[in-house]
Amino acid sequence: MTLRIGLIGLLVPALGLAAAPTFSKEVAPILQKNCQSCHRPGEAAPFSLLTYKEARPWASSIKEAVQTRKMPPWFADPHYGKFSNDRTMAAKDVETLVAWANGGAPEGNPKDLPKPVAFVDGWNIGKPDLTVKMSQPYEVPASGTIDYQYILVPLNLTEDKWVSSAEVRPGNRAVVHHVIAYLRPPGSGWLKGAQPGVPYVPKRGENGPNEFLVGYAPGSPATVLPEGQGKLVQAGSDVILQVHYTTNGKPGTDLSSIGLVYAKGPVKERVYTVSATNNRFAIAPGDANYEVKSSFEFGAETRINFLAPHMHLRGKDFKFTAVYPTGESEVLLNVPKYDFSWQLSYQPAKEIVMPAGSRIDCVAHFDNSPNNPNNPDPTKVVKWGDQSWEEMMMGFFNVTVPADKDLRSILPQRKPAGD
Repeated sequence: MTLRIGLIGLLVPALGLAAAPTFSKEVAPILQKNCQSCHRPGEAAPFSLLTYKEARPWASSIKEAVQTRKMPPWFADPHYGKFSNDRTMAAKDVETLVAWANGGAPEGNPKDLPKPVAFVDGWNIGKPDLTVKMSQPYEVPASGTIDYQYILVPLNLTEDKWVSSAEVRPGNRAVVHHVIAYLRPPGSGWLKGAQPGVPYVPKRGENGPNEFLVGYAPGSPATVLPEGQGKLVQAGSDVILQVHYTTNGKPGTDLSSIGLVYAKGPVKERVYTVSATNNRFAIAPGDANYEVKSSFEFGAETRINFLAPHMHLRGKDFKFTAVYPTGESEVLLNVPKYDFSWQLSYQPAKEIVMPAGSRIDCVAHFDNSPNNPNNPDPTKVVKWGDQSWEEMMMGFFNVTVPADKDLRSILPQRKPAGD
């Protein structure tokens, strides 16, 4: 047996056959770059890929996932736009992972391992300057439908702060579908009935204007803004957490939190999240390609550095198009296969200048047919609603304006009566 192995070792280089890549030397760096942000304890992925012992049982699954481009998740049509956060794995890295799996997934020499990535207590934004937590756990039952819960958390800030990075950390990913942290500025009457720390369900008509700070859903990255940009948190503001809990057959508890990192230098531009939304639709039973459109017109010049489509289980595709005052148009983002399981955002490699009078047009299609494996019930008419078996159509995007500029200026200017 020893002689046979020795002969094989001599024949492999002689025949020009390359040895299989090893985990320590070739595979671990690829996993660090592409996978470990999610595939580690406490994150969204169902298993960890930090070590050889953890990765080895999943070698075949890793091979299939990267060959089919299921992982890393990225749904932007490459024919439109370039994105700084493009997760598409390089072809040579795919080849390496496939060769590793085909070669028996060898470990190699542990001395070849790269230095481990230093994750800070689970936070992807580094150590927060301010951590905002729910004051008491929320008890999630084993079954039933739970209305969106709104939880008021006073910030007790005595001076304005500019936030450069923000992140939501769900306390129990098994029951938390999404969390959105809104800012309620001082003097706002929004959700007046809410008490600090006490889950609250708004009454009809009680939802009002609010400012998006940061959100979480599977696949959503933390918010990290470029130097010189920030989101303004005024002194005296509160955070209101909108939490969507889903039951899974087992009771659970949740204690979610958000982390904020303040801008270290002067902020020249304010970042604000808006959306092109359409909540007036009725998707007929069985309709496999129902179309919904929405638009947002700009009253002043601004720039866009973030795009995020949002639909539910019947979502099929989503497209953002910029329409300029010259009449020219440009597809900014096309997502031909929308996946509700991954709420991704897309960051243009260069900020997109939108002159005054420009418009963002969004077009989405929904599949309410029996051929949609995620369709809760193809026999029902589907309208706008909070729950996953209802639908939404929202095209989120970030706009930047000078830090001292009135945000209302970006809204379309009302024309005098009679014009």
